[in-house]
Amino acid sequence: MKKTVLLLLGLLVGSFATIAAEHRIPTRNEVGRDAMPAEIAPIEAPFYMPQLQKPHFPDYTVRIKPPTSRKMATQRIQEAIDKTSERGGGKVVMAAGVWYSGRITLKSNVELHTEEGCVVRFSGEIEDYLPAVFTTNEGVEVTSLGACIYAHHAENIALTGKGVFIGPTSGSIKERQVKFAVEEIDIHTPVEERIYDGRDGGQVFLPTFFGPIECRNVYLEGVRFERGFFWNIAPVYCEDMIIRGVHVSSVGIPRGDGVDITCCKNVLIEYSTMDCGDDNFAMKGGRNEYGYERNRASENIVMRHCLTLGGHGGITIGSETAGWIRNLYTHDCVFDGTQIGIRFKTRRPRSGGGENLYYERIRMRTTKEAICWDMLGNPAWTGELAARLPERKWTTLTPAFRGISIRDIIVEDCREFIKMTAIPESPVRFLSIENATVGSTQSEADAKDPRRQTLMQLHDVDGMTLRNLTVTAPKQRIAILDGRNLLFEGVTLAPESTPAVEIKGEKSTHIRFAACEKGLEQYNR
Repeated sequence: MKKTVLLLLGLLVGSFATIAAEHRIPTRNEVGRDAMPAEIAPIEAPFYMPQLQKPHFPDYTVRIKPPTSRKMATQRIQEAIDKTSERGGGKVVMAAGVWYSGRITLKSNVELHTEEGCVVRFSGEIEDYLPAVFTTNEGVEVTSLGACIYAHHAENIALTGKGVFIGPTSGSIKERQVKFAVEEIDIHTPVEERIYDGRDGGQVFLPTFFGPIECRNVYLEGVRFERGFFWNIAPVYCEDMIIRGVHVSSVGIPRGDGVDITCCKNVLIEYSTMDCGDDNFAMKGGRNEYGYERNRASENIVMRHCLTLGGHGGITIGSETAGWIRNLYTHDCVFDGTQIGIRFKTRRPRSGGGENLYYERIRMRTTKEAICWDMLGNPAWTGELAARLPERKWTTLTPAFRGISIRDIIVEDCREFIKMTAIPESPVRFLSIENATVGSTQSEADAKDPRRQTLMQLHDVDGMTLRNLTVTAPKQRIAILDGRNLLFEGVTLAPESTPAVEIKGEKSTHIRFAACEKGLEQYNR
């Protein structure tokens, strides 16, 4: 046993060192908030992407100090922002100290800057976020509490500095909020009539932490968010946005996503660190038929030099996909201890999907799958539509994933390399995974559970290439269900054993193993 473990470690170390040297895959100390340089490097992408720049503000600064008591400072902060915007713009500086606040609204041409030592504690009471404002909840437009730091139809805005923003631990907002109530919204009523402001005992939707809506030229740098109500950095319908050097800590917060980009265009995310209670970075495109009718995509997004620690997914597409997520380039990132590294989520009624998605030079150490597609979901939320069969007729609400490139990756550890659960009437199409070195360990529980003894599960895929792949794992089962037009080229599995390739489904055809070891060619069909 000891000899086998040493052999596995030797193979892993040698493979990791080779691919890291050839493709310069970063290590943990080279990414994230602590590694952020002073300047923004030119943006490179496999699609057209504008060279986003830091916004410029008028040479005017007002510095405000926190109260000497626990008195709410919302009004004083807001007055400073409003007056600065009215005079043409500038910088509002929040001095070091402890602040207590309700909703803060950013205005055009204003940078809200927090000094080191500035701590802002947000209220958990409904009245501190009234009047209700135009906002969204999981892709559906409503009139509710908005965000702790909110903006609407603003241009040239920024939140910067080394301040720490902390969410509440109690209050009437959480007491009144109903989980997943978004499913109950009547989307056929005008948005101004979809009012959820908590009055007369009514419900509310949890505010996001930083939530600009329909804004342009948005800049976020350096700050830290802790214990938010819900999603943390959640821009919606925004254009030309930079997020850099931020840190989100929301472990233990249900639906505590780090960064959720919803229907935004031209976005750069870099040198940020996430340790979240749900997905760390998520790209979203609106929900179900409502999002389909709105037809607003998240597109032209570059994410680079970021670090994720806990959380459900390192970089996630979905699960709200109605307006499409397209032209995403994620590169030079480290996902260290995250449940899933690269994640794709949607459901049969979610519509849209993702296309032109590129992932390069990524290092992962995951507790579950390295790469995962979940397109069917849970019967608790989608009922019988979560069942793979019978195959349904394709409709405008059938989502799709296509045109995906993943290359130059190191998976230091995972429970399963690929887990793909797609939809029979909408298989994953045109996928390539190249130049990957993968290590997978097997726990005692995995060894006893046959459901956890699969290296790759490929259910419903049409057009996939796996090239130059080296996997060191005790489990080497490859399960293919209705997979067609698949090419495995240069696939090496270690240690020495014969992999089990299981091919099922009437649609499984044109499956080829080329230049592979251990007799994999016997499974060609």
